Amino acid sequence: MLTIIVTTLLLSLLINIFVRKIHLPTIIGYILTGTSIAYIFNLHHAVSNHDLKEIAEFGVVFLMFTIGLEFSLAHLKRMKHEVFVTGTLQILFTSTIVYLVAHYGLKLDQNSSFIISLVIALSSTAIVLKLLNESGEINRRHGQRSLGILIMQDIAVIPILLIIGFMSSSAHDITSALQDMMISAVILLAFLWVFGKHILEPFLTQILKTNSDELFVGSVLFLAIGASYLAHILGFSYSLGAFIAGMLIAETKYKHQAEADLIPFRDLLLGIFFITVGMQIDFFLLIAQWHIIVLLLIGVMVLKFIIIFALVRLNESKRVSLKTALSLIQIGEFSLAILELARSSDLIAQPYSQVLIATIVLSMIMTPLILKHLTPLTDMFIKKEDENIPNEFFSDELKDHTIILGFGEFGRNVAAALKEKGEFYLAIENNINTFHEIQKMGEPAIFGNALKKEVLKKANIKFAKYVIIAIDNPAKLYHVCQTIEQFVDNSKIIVKVHTQHEKNIIAELGITNIIIENQVMSQQVSQLIIE
Repeated sequence: MLTIIVTTLLLSLLINIFVRKIHLPTIIGYILTGTSIAYIFNLHHAVSNHDLKEIAEFGVVFLMFTIGLEFSLAHLKRMKHEVFVTGTLQILFTSTIVYLVAHYGLKLDQNSSFIISLVIALSSTAIVLKLLNESGEINRRHGQRSLGILIMQDIAVIPILLIIGFMSSSAHDITSALQDMMISAVILLAFLWVFGKHILEPFLTQILKTNSDELFVGSVLFLAIGASYLAHILGFSYSLGAFIAGMLIAETKYKHQAEADLIPFRDLLLGIFFITVGMQIDFFLLIAQWHIIVLLLIGVMVLKFIIIFALVRLNESKRVSLKTALSLIQIGEFSLAILELARSSDLIAQPYSQVLIATIVLSMIMTPLILKHLTPLTDMFIKKEDENIPNEFFSDELKDHTIILGFGEFGRNVAAALKEKGEFYLAIENNINTFHEIQKMGEPAIFGNALKKEVLKKANIKFAKYVIIAIDNPAKLYHVCQTIEQFVDNSKIIVKVHTQHEKNIIAELGITNIIIENQVMSQQVSQLIIE
């Protein structure tokens, strides 16, 4: 096992270095790693391992949790049309057409036709949302339309799995099963709502008062995994529980730090998930049935494109509709789970299952290439237009602002001087007590650790006029300066230190605007910024 793990890590590093050099997403590298490992160690049987699948699924769980953090109940309410209307119609139209073609056109049996129709109706939450998040296009109109449809597809997985359970069971007490599902849904939503409304924020506040980063990380992991587990034991998908938990934390002031702390776990587990996807590629089947797989792949993509484009076009521009349709033409990871359950219940013949798995994986491999060139592909057909989300969805982007890291006496004096001169600033504070004081003062601030790149991105640091680093911890100060240098030019960084020795250490980074606190007043710093 250790040999397999070490080889997998080595291969994923080497393949992804090559993949990034040719400007392709690492998702493709992980899938190729999985395929290579499966053939090197003859691990195709391991793909059906329940424990491995559950570990890999938590990559999607953490992805949905971070998507929930970007959301809120107000956002979901505003997106009700995308989720409940467009998303539902897309699933119904796609599955109905596929069923009719499979059963009446290709003469497949009813069970196989039904399973195939459900499999093809779903798209890949893991790939699409990961890539849209990385590119920032999740905040554009086509990103939001894609997100709404994917949320509905994730919700639909629950009744789909329930239906497959009915089909494979000798007992057909559908009324009783539906009642159980409704009761479970009420219990899940009620518990999470009460927890989020009355317990969540006080709980996180007490955790942060310990000044222990690892306790906060642990609490975020507990909330994400705990909510997903609660949803699972009540009969729902892991990812739905995680998404709801993320939405609840999005209503608190700790959302930015929670997201920054969870991203490394999310990306690592997503890597495992895509490796397991790659392990399911059977080259012998691809060679033997390549013509069927290619025709099926083209047919599925064309059908889903037409349906999604037509539905989105009802209340959107052609360009946004085109981008949304291109983003969702693949088949998703939940389809693999549906196929596995149907196969184990003898609801679909083995040859159909293998051809579909190959088609799904190939469509997932093609998706990063399509999303990477989404704008150029769209430009070929439709002229460019404004695709930004209207202001009611997201606040205006910050620009030419000053970021203050550390809101002690020095930072407050600088902030007061900037405010007096009419200059906008944003504070980033990691001490919970100080953060509460800033909030009481009514000053603009976000809670988070300045060492976390995601927190800095939320402050739109690349477009900042200046970044003032006024952190009193000398050991942390050096690392923060190193992190900030990755986003802005040294000329925009102003660092406050206490001693000449600290100044000499920071100067080694190439930063020239270094101020010894007892040698200059914060008023002079604000004057430098204004000038």
